[in-house]
Amino acid sequence: MRSRSNSCIRLDYYYNMVYETILQFQDPVTGLLPAHQVSGSEEHAWIRDNVYSVKAVWALALAYRRVHDREEEKSKLFQLEQAAVKCMRGILMAMMLQSHKVEKFKKSYSSFDSLHAKYSSRNGQTVVGDREWGHLQIDAVSLYLLAVAQMTASGLQIIFTLDEVAFIQNLVFYIECAYVTPDYGIWERGDKSNQSILELNASSIGMAKAALEAMNKLDLFGARGGPNSEIHVLPDEAVKCSAVLESMLPRESNSKETDGAILSIIGFPAFAVSKTDLVTKTLVTIQEKLGGRYGFKRFLRDGYKTAKENPSRLHYEPWELRLFENIECEWPLFFCYLVINYCFQGEMDLAGDVIALLDELCVMKNGLRMVPELYLVPEDQVAMEYANPGITEREVGGRCPFMWAQSLYLIGKLLHEECIAPGELDPMNRRLASLKKPDVVVQVVVLAENEKIQSMLKDHHISIPTCADIAPIQVHSSRMLSHLYTFLGRSSKLGLSGRRSLDVGILATSKIYRIQDKIFVFTPQNFDRSMNYTDTDPSLAMSTLAYGLNYLSTSWSDLGRPTLTIILSTAMLDDGKIPTPMVSTLKKLKSGYINGTRVSLG
Repeated sequence: MRSRSNSCIRLDYYYNMVYETILQFQDPVTGLLPAHQVSGSEEHAWIRDNVYSVKAVWALALAYRRVHDREEEKSKLFQLEQAAVKCMRGILMAMMLQSHKVEKFKKSYSSFDSLHAKYSSRNGQTVVGDREWGHLQIDAVSLYLLAVAQMTASGLQIIFTLDEVAFIQNLVFYIECAYVTPDYGIWERGDKSNQSILELNASSIGMAKAALEAMNKLDLFGARGGPNSEIHVLPDEAVKCSAVLESMLPRESNSKETDGAILSIIGFPAFAVSKTDLVTKTLVTIQEKLGGRYGFKRFLRDGYKTAKENPSRLHYEPWELRLFENIECEWPLFFCYLVINYCFQGEMDLAGDVIALLDELCVMKNGLRMVPELYLVPEDQVAMEYANPGITEREVGGRCPFMWAQSLYLIGKLLHEECIAPGELDPMNRRLASLKKPDVVVQVVVLAENEKIQSMLKDHHISIPTCADIAPIQVHSSRMLSHLYTFLGRSSKLGLSGRRSLDVGILATSKIYRIQDKIFVFTPQNFDRSMNYTDTDPSLAMSTLAYGLNYLSTSWSDLGRPTLTIILSTAMLDDGKIPTPMVSTLKKLKSGYINGTRVSLG
């Protein structure tokens, strides 16, 4: 009989840790993980906490895939994978019971119509009313979608039926306007004063951007799927999220200068920021403003669990916030994020240093290291901390183990000990978002509405085909594309109507579509005169075109070239002649460059 390798013995230790801190609490019916240590909420299961907690189960399963040459390892691999699937499906079932709220939210964008942030771990039903909790948390739904994408790409089967596919597609529509949707944020209480004032939160926008990019063209049935099980995302929505996110960082929101939660979007799991210098600037800001010996503060003047907080009420008075300055609790959770991000960057020495700090902060229980929720300043030492910030010895507070942090701690250990590789934990390669991409050449196709327009352009030595010449390719307006998108995600069983917004961006119209064995291209929304009358002016229209081409060259992320299609119609003529701005623009396009953007006409 072969002796077991050191790696198997080490994995068995982590398997025991996962069972003792996470899996032993998993509900046998729903698969959800309750907040068993939260007084009054012992059976409540938060979406965000469940997803983060089950990531450790999934990560350990990935590690066992490497060593499953014995029956014992095969058994543990299967158990871990199915436990992860059961939890993810438990969250899905709980949300699907509220499919009517997804439909209402797409119309109203009201916080009272949003999906709930937590459910009963016993039956997946709601546990508090629509107005009794800050339920609108875009980051939680986005995190779930991102986890579905990553786990599906790793080979797990999370989604089983086309009705579930339709629901996931509607969740994509639910989060796609995150860049203009204020929410309660990752800490559930809105602005810093806990007054339930909704804000635009960078951590929510970044997670939504990551989810939209990860979900795009994902087949939820994996290798056994087909066109019906594929998710579609309008790429312009992810780009809008990116633009707003980059304009906010390193700030979290209007009331929060920065936030430890941003670590989750500049690194694992979202990797939502592609600009390396902005990632570095944001990380430095977080470390300088929030860093401490026991972890990071969530944000400045955070009163949660401090000695000066009044536990009888959730909100703070504006004047009260200054009482929390310098005594904010420090969370080891954020050290766990640092470890993972350092491992993804190949900085193993830095990761080892932070792990050493974490090991000291952990509490030993039953021979296992448990990560506590936070470290707080004791009440009798508050005055000393006010006078000399960082000098007092803090004590463990909150839950221990804190399941969210415990999960990330385990993932960090697995990465640092090379039990798993970054590519296994990130099968969709989101970590490569910051790599420089080759220059994009924009393909521009200019078509004449009829032979008369074609002939008039020949007089200017410009030869272009007519719409009839490119048959069987069909050319339609952006309105047709927006109408087609409304069919996505429709489900009469669930009462879901699909996408409601009629806006379609230039990235979406610059693709070539194959629908029922027919090939379609669509003209940009900006050139639809029934929707955008300002571009009836030829000079403004050509200026808009040049801007659109530059936007395509900098924002395009799909394979191949973006293909912009324009139809020159009789309505564009000026006293029966081709306007001079159009002629000069067409000649620039023919040259291969326009305002610094590389193009190819034809």
